[in-house]
Amino acid sequence: MKKSCIFLLAIFLLMHCTSKEATVYTPVPYNLEIPILFANKLIAPVIPTNNPLTEEGVALGKKLFFDKKLSGNNTQSCASCHSPQKSFTNNRQFSKGIDGLLGTRNSMPLFNLAWNFDERFAWDGKELSLERQALEPVKNPIEMHANWEVVAEKLQANSEYPDLFLQAFGTSIIDSILITRAIAQFERILISGNSKFDQYLRGETTLTPQEQSGFTVFMDEAKGDCFHCHGSDNNPLWTDNKFHNNGLDSGFSDLGLGAVTGDTNDNGKFKSPSLRNLKFTAPYMHDGRFTTLEGVIQHYSEGLQPSATIDPLMKKVGQGGVGLSTQEKANLKAFLLSLSDPDFVNNPAFRE
Repeated sequence: MKKSCIFLLAIFLLMHCTSKEATVYTPVPYNLEIPILFANKLIAPVIPTNNPLTEEGVALGKKLFFDKKLSGNNTQSCASCHSPQKSFTNNRQFSKGIDGLLGTRNSMPLFNLAWNFDERFAWDGKELSLERQALEPVKNPIEMHANWEVVAEKLQANSEYPDLFLQAFGTSIIDSILITRAIAQFERILISGNSKFDQYLRGETTLTPQEQSGFTVFMDEAKGDCFHCHGSDNNPLWTDNKFHNNGLDSGFSDLGLGAVTGDTNDNGKFKSPSLRNLKFTAPYMHDGRFTTLEGVIQHYSEGLQPSATIDPLMKKVGQGGVGLSTQEKANLKAFLLSLSDPDFVNNPAFRE
C-alpha cells in the first residue's frame, strides 16, 4: 500500500511538472507593428528562423538590455551607451567603458535594424547578425569588459532569470547564445517611423517652405546629391545600409571595412547611418568628429578630402564639395530635422 501511494505521488508530480513545462514552452508570437510606409516601400523585415520574435523573448531582451549585470563590475548596461531618450546612442564622441577607457568609434543609434538586409552591423560591418553583434560589447575590454560565462552564472543565480528564459526559450539553463538572442529580439522591435516627414508622406501634415526647399537640395544631383547613400521618400530607412568612403580623410588611421575584409579597396569605408532622428544623435560620423549638423553639411559642401578609395558618388571632391549657399545649407538642415521622430525617443515600451 505504501509503495502504491509513493508510486501515485510520483505520477502526480510528473504530470504536474509536465503540464507546467508544456505551458512555459509555448511563447506567444510577437505582433510586430510595421509602419505603413515601410510595408509599402520595403520588403519584409529580416527575422531569423532560429530566433523568432515572441512576447516573452522581447520582454526578456528588454530586461537584459537595461541590466548592469552584463558588465564586469555591474556598473554598465547596453543602455549606458544606447539610451532610448537619445535614439539609443549617448551623445558622446566616444563611449567610456567600465575601466574608464575610451573607444575610438561613436556609439551607433539603434532603430529599424530588422531592415538591415545585408545583415552587416557596426560601423565597419564586422558583425554578421544582431545576435553576433550583441556578443561583442560584453566581452570587449574597453567596453563592458566581462566574461560571458561569469555573466551567465550571475543571471543563473538570479531569482527571476531562469524562469524568464524558460518562458522565452524552453530552458532555464542560461548561456550567451540565449542572452544575445533575447537582446536581438528586443532590438528588432525598435522601429522609428513617425517623423514629421513620415506624416507628410502619409498626407497628415505639410512641410514648411524651408523644409520643402531642403528636400529639393537633398534630392538634387547638382546640389546636395544626398539620396544615393541616404535614401529618399521611396526609402523610409534613409540609408542604403552600405559602406562608403565619404571623403572625411585623405589617409586612414581607422581602416573601417578594409580592416574586416582585408581588401585595400575597402579602406576608409564605413556604414552609411540612417538620417532619422538626427535631432537626438549628435555627434556625427563614425568617430563623432562633428558636433553639429552644420558641421556635417559643411563637410559635404566644402570639406571633402580625396583619397585612393573615395566613393565615386563624391563627384565633386575635386572642388572640395558640392558648394551649397548659406541658404541652401539652412534649408537642408531644416529638412534633415524633419526626419526626427519624437514618438520613438519617448516611447515607454522602449524604456526601462
